[in-house]
Amino acid sequence: MNATVLSRYLDPFVLNQVADHPLEPRGLVSGNLAGAHKSPFAGFAVEFAGHREYAPGDDPKYIDWRVYFTRDKYFVKQFEMETNFTCHLFFDTSASMRYGADDANKLLYAGRMVATLAYAILRQRDKVSFAAFDDQVRTTIAPSNSFDQASRIIQELDGFSAERASDFGACLMELARRTNRREIVMIFSDFFGDLAPLEASLQMMRFHGHEVILFQVLHHDERRFEFDGMFKFEGLETAAEEMLEAGEVRQAYLSALRDHIEELAEICRRNVCELVAVDTSLPLRETFFAYLSQREAAAGRRVL
Repeated sequence: MNATVLSRYLDPFVLNQVADHPLEPRGLVSGNLAGAHKSPFAGFAVEFAGHREYAPGDDPKYIDWRVYFTRDKYFVKQFEMETNFTCHLFFDTSASMRYGADDANKLLYAGRMVATLAYAILRQRDKVSFAAFDDQVRTTIAPSNSFDQASRIIQELDGFSAERASDFGACLMELARRTNRREIVMIFSDFFGDLAPLEASLQMMRFHGHEVILFQVLHHDERRFEFDGMFKFEGLETAAEEMLEAGEVRQAYLSALRDHIEELAEICRRNVCELVAVDTSLPLRETFFAYLSQREAAAGRRVL
C-alpha cells in the first residue's frame, strides 16, 4: 500500500498511545482461538472454574482424586477458556459525514479512529471486521486477525466520497443480523437521522450479547454553532438551501441538537450501550486517551 495513504490514517504516536491501553471486552466474549479474554464457555484450558460429576467419555486425567476420596464419587475439574474476541467496526459514509475541512473533516477523523483501533486490536492478536454504510451496506470485510486486515480496511477507507443519504437504522439492523455471537461492535457515525430504527438494531445486537459502543462524531461547528452574520446553509443529504442570520437561529439549533443527543443517550441507557462524544477539533491522541482512560477507570484499573 502507498505509504502516503497509510500515514494519512495511522499516526505512530497515537498507535503507541493506544497500545499502552489495551482494549479489553467488558463482558464475556466468544472466539475460536486461545487468547487473552474470558470465554463464556467452560472447557479444559487455563483457569480452574469448578467441578462437575464425571460422565462416560470424559478424559480420566481431569478426575479430581481428592474429591473422590472425600465423596466417593468421580468429579472432573472444569476450567475457563481464554479466547480471542472479534471487534466489528461499522462506519457511516453518508454525505453528512463529509462536513469539515482538513483534519477536522468528520469522515477522515472517524476513518482514522477506525484504522487506529483496527491496528491496535490486531496487535493484540484479536480479530477485526469492517463494514461501511450510507443508505445501504456498501462494503464488508470478514473478520481476521492477520495484519493484512489493517491494510484492507485502510484501502476501503481511502475510497469513500460520502455522497449519499443515510439510513443507519436499516443498515445496522442488516449488519446486526450477520453478527450472532458475543463480540464487540463499534459504530462510527454522526447519528443525524431518525433514531427509532437505530434502537431496534441496538436491541438485536444486545440480544446477541454484544458489547456495543457508539462513537458520535461531530464537528465543532455542529456542536457549538459559533457562526455570526448571514450564511447560506446547504443540506448535505438534501437539496435544501437557506439564507439565514446565524444569531437568530443559534438557540433553536442548539436546543434541537441537545434534544437529539439526549434522545440518543437515552436509547443507549435503555439498551446498555456506551455513547462516546467525539469532537473532530480535538487531536486524535486526546480523544483516544480520554476514552481509553475512562474505559480503564470504569473497569477498576489504575490509569497511568
